[in-house]
Amino acid sequence: MTRFRLDMEYDGSCFHGWQRQSGQSSVQEALERALSRLFGHVVTVVGAGRTDAGVHALGQVAHFDTVRPRSEREIQRAVNALTPASVTVIGVSEVDERFHARFSACYREYLYRLDDRPWPSVFDRLYRLHCPTGRLDDERMTLSVHGLLGIHDFSAFRAAECQAKTAIRHVSRAELYRQGDEIRLVIGADGFLYHMVRNIVGSLLLVGQGRWSVDHFARVVQAGDRRAAGPTAPPHGLYLVRVLYQPEGAT
Repeated sequence: MTRFRLDMEYDGSCFHGWQRQSGQSSVQEALERALSRLFGHVVTVVGAGRTDAGVHALGQVAHFDTVRPRSEREIQRAVNALTPASVTVIGVSEVDERFHARFSACYREYLYRLDDRPWPSVFDRLYRLHCPTGRLDDERMTLSVHGLLGIHDFSAFRAAECQAKTAIRHVSRAELYRQGDEIRLVIGADGFLYHMVRNIVGSLLLVGQGRWSVDHFARVVQAGDRRAAGPTAPPHGLYLVRVLYQPEGAT
């Protein structure tokens, strides 16, 4: 049995999420169909993160096992030829059987893209969230984001459907900056709760709109009450940027 790692990017607007679903298109299903055709046996693909419908990936990682020999280059070329253009495998590598795309990960990083121009971009409407309420106060949003760094109980940003045993996470990167008419939030941690990033964004928007103060955002984080936090931001502005494994470490 040989285990391979896949590094890939995909356009989430073309799928109903990562996870295989009956009667719906998913990234996992597209990969498994292509790999099963290549190897001539049923292949199960395990991803590092189960992104929701509409969420994109710049650096998703997955693994699969096979009993039939194929070169890394052959696998990459075949999968890219057999999957939709909205999925691209950017790397294939043989790994130790102890490697697990999900459970071996020590760090995940997400990006959320916002724009506060008067009218939404025709070209980016599926790839960043347009905020029609006027220019956001990104300086106050930045101050709020800094308060997310460190080890905290993130229950305030935990969806009701979340099945994680604990809401405590270590956020080692939290940055927000403006790039033209776009505001970008980059957040990295040892793990994320279900809808955690989107719920953080929903609360940050209230700060940027002047409806919440920076102190109020901090109190919401400390209170750990989902009912006190902002709404869940839409999925299409969210990207899984990268997943790191030991001994790569998180920076």
